[in-house]
Amino acid sequence: MDVVSVATALFEEASTADERRLLVLAGDRERAYDALESILDSLPIPITETTLVGPTDRLRCEQLPQSNADRLLGTTRTAVALDATHELRPNALGSLVGTVDGGGLLILLAPPLETWSERRDEFDETLAVPPFSIDDVTGHFRARLVETMRIHRGIAIADLERDRLESDGLTEPAPRLPAGPVVRPEGHEFPAMAYDACYTQDQADALFAFESLVDPDSSSDSDSDLNPGPDSDPNPDPDSARAVVLEADRGRGKSSAAGLAAGSFAAAGEDVLVTAPSSRNAAEVFARATELLETLGVATAESERSRSNPKTIEVDDGDGGIRFATPADAAANATTADVVLVDEAAALPVSRLESLLAADRIAFATTIHGYEGAGRGFSVRFRDRLADSPHEVIDATLSEPIRYAAGDPVEVWAFRALLLDARPPVESLVADASPETATYRRLSSEELLADEHLLREAFGLLVLAHYRTEPSDLARLLDAPNLEARALCHDGHVVSVALLAREGNLSADYRADMYEGGRIRGNMIPDILTSQLRDEDAGRHEGLRVMRIATHHAVRSRGLGSRLLGCVHEEFADRVDWLGTGFGATPDLLAFWRANGYSTIHCSTTRNDASGEYSAIMLAPTSDAGATLHDRHARWFTRRFPAVCSDALTTLEPDVARELLRSVDARPELELTDHEWRVVSGAAYGPGLFDADPGPFRPLVVRYFCDWTAADSSETDIDRSAREERLFVLRVLQGRDWEFVADRLGYHSTSQCMRALGDALCPLVDEYGNEVALEERDRFLE
Repeated sequence: MDVVSVATALFEEASTADERRLLVLAGDRERAYDALESILDSLPIPITETTLVGPTDRLRCEQLPQSNADRLLGTTRTAVALDATHELRPNALGSLVGTVDGGGLLILLAPPLETWSERRDEFDETLAVPPFSIDDVTGHFRARLVETMRIHRGIAIADLERDRLESDGLTEPAPRLPAGPVVRPEGHEFPAMAYDACYTQDQADALFAFESLVDPDSSSDSDSDLNPGPDSDPNPDPDSARAVVLEADRGRGKSSAAGLAAGSFAAAGEDVLVTAPSSRNAAEVFARATELLETLGVATAESERSRSNPKTIEVDDGDGGIRFATPADAAANATTADVVLVDEAAALPVSRLESLLAADRIAFATTIHGYEGAGRGFSVRFRDRLADSPHEVIDATLSEPIRYAAGDPVEVWAFRALLLDARPPVESLVADASPETATYRRLSSEELLADEHLLREAFGLLVLAHYRTEPSDLARLLDAPNLEARALCHDGHVVSVALLAREGNLSADYRADMYEGGRIRGNMIPDILTSQLRDEDAGRHEGLRVMRIATHHAVRSRGLGSRLLGCVHEEFADRVDWLGTGFGATPDLLAFWRANGYSTIHCSTTRNDASGEYSAIMLAPTSDAGATLHDRHARWFTRRFPAVCSDALTTLEPDVARELLRSVDARPELELTDHEWRVVSGAAYGPGLFDADPGPFRPLVVRYFCDWTAADSSETDIDRSAREERLFVLRVLQGRDWEFVADRLGYHSTSQCMRALGDALCPLVDEYGNEVALEERDRFLE
């Protein structure tokens, strides 16, 4: 077998068709490297366009470990070699596939394919979370990967052990007709050169959609190329808020189109704020914007802002510019920019995207299928929020690939192998689903491996449950011994799915290690309760954490999610000590979990980088041991919450704080002294002042919230309005100053706000006050 000839034929066909090809070198690592070096020495590929991704620097080209493969996102290479002989990280494979340019090769060095699924590597060790060992990890992900490589077009497999070519990977594609020239849309306002810089017609059409964000007042007739003057106006009412949503598969040029739009806005004197999960994700936006400004002859200047933020372009002698900000900073400054561009929007949590809607003119560019994020989750979850906003929405889609030809076989294979295009069943198939018609079933990894249809539907729903789903999540679903999957199916189609993780049941040594600061993989709830909350016994008993739960968007609000949780509880109640969950806390989510029997025991003191929210942990005990664990942490939570609220949680949304406390299944004792009751009662009914001694008011307010058992009912006769409850949170618990609270809640003055707090406290004194408090009240009522 002449692997050089095989590679040469693949490369020539890829170059002719403007497609990519995959070459698998399967066998001993040294043989694979010998073959790889011979191939790269023979192919006319510059060393600067070649990257080796693996543990060692065996070649003269660029080298990265698999853990840093995502650094290549947004870049292109003619040849990429992935050394998977000792380890395969699915995320590395997912990021590298899109890095290979049209006419290029992806070369995979792998162990013998017949035994690859039986081997265990360093990635498998990450799946072996205690108390499981690496022997408990399966190899289903790699077995499926090998199967897809053997059946897909454009993949050559060289068996180096047997010196045998299993497949030559040649597809003999028919000649392609050359693409026609890009036509500028009629009446465009962006510079003509911006459209001339577009690679495809649908990229030009997408660029035209960005013109919906043009402010007519910013137009200038001084340069015919910068502002050619429209024959027709593509803009909606300029006084209304507008949003552009650009969706595309990976490699279609959405970031490029966004960059051309940013450059066009900047050239017209607009201040453009760009945000993305990281500045690296926005590199293409800035590169294309810079190229366009240079082509237009628009001079740029260094400023103090650009020196402090390298991702900043300032237009010389003008107000225009482009600057990058993190998503958090962009949300805080959304109203200060003329235009906001969000790249890789699907990789941001919905709550963060929603906060960016403060901008009047905003664009969201997102990958539908790909490593960067789950665009389907964006389109289903965030689009509902966007539709409810005041923004007029303009949609655009890119379908024609730029980096390689349409129908590229490596892209087709990657979508299948990594389930990048997995999605739930179509709406018509599940439209009649209800809790009564749905069937509860276990989704074992063996069943998922054997049933591609079932796997795609279940994984497609799990994608919707999280802001970003990566290839490694597919490997965990198929191979991790601590994970369980359960679903509700209607007529054989998945309508609701839950991913469950076994946690706890840890030895004394593991628990001591956690207590002393060690990190134990895959045990989120025991880890937090042990290391942060100093409960060394928290990991003793076994629990089941609901990692993700998702219901098909067409049948939400029918009770299917609650039915699924009920079935999970019924199945596992006798096998574990508790059921739990952790998530970015919002009022609706807290209410959902509370309605299903879960109660709050912890709230994080920092916002989660992924969700942008403070995270809540909730438990539903299923045994006496679980109840003991739950009860002590619920008590500790109510005891510490007032102090934390006035410190680390001062920015916690009042409605989240309200629902957190309503979701606590504990009734803290009110241990106020007689003097403290006089302080409280005097502030409510008399001339006393809250400011004189805020301490006694805090446990009283916590007790009031904890006495609620449902969102619209209470164990007490107290009926405070939502505004008054927010006042309790902002002033009593968080200690925000009167001016801030009055402004936030719409009181005309601080004195009115103070009186409102006193009035709101009266029913609490009536309900909870001791004899001294009531005597004090009666004294002022006489």
